[in-house]
Amino acid sequence: MLARNLLIVLALLCPTAAFGQEATKSAHADIVNVQGQKIGTAKLFQTKSGVRIRLDVEKLPPGTHGFHFHTVGKCEGPDFKSAGGHFNPDGKKHGTENPEGPHAGDMLNIVVAADGKVKTTIVDKNVTLGAGPNSLFHDGGTSIMIHEKEDDYKTDPSGNSGARIACGVVEK
Repeated sequence: MLARNLLIVLALLCPTAAFGQEATKSAHADIVNVQGQKIGTAKLFQTKSGVRIRLDVEKLPPGTHGFHFHTVGKCEGPDFKSAGGHFNPDGKKHGTENPEGPHAGDMLNIVVAADGKVKTTIVDKNVTLGAGPNSLFHDGGTSIMIHEKEDDYKTDPSGNSGARIACGVVEK
């Protein structure tokens, strides 16, 4: 009887913990090209180690491309300048190889196959889908950006990753 009552109290106070489940926070972004055509999706999930991004995009140029979160939740073509710079609530420099970096929105490069498709999973440990200064849901929102070139992980402000070729607004 005592064990049953304890389980009921736990379920009322913390319903997900009582049954061994973790509260799930998720988001998504429809990725569009510079013509505004949807070319894929990004699904985002909060994990203990950061935000996991499952990227599934096609119709991109083959090769290695910079991949970042940008400060504003807007993707207006043809240049996506409406998305602002890299998401950087801590005021750091660009890149994991920069001693004064990285931006919270700096992520690993993605590699697009010869058929123009990329399907990969990346974790950004410097952002959250929860509350706080590193939340992707801050005032004005955020976007996910794919750049034309490879990010060198050190050159401020964008790793010499070139033009913005695909963008998606992060939404709940």
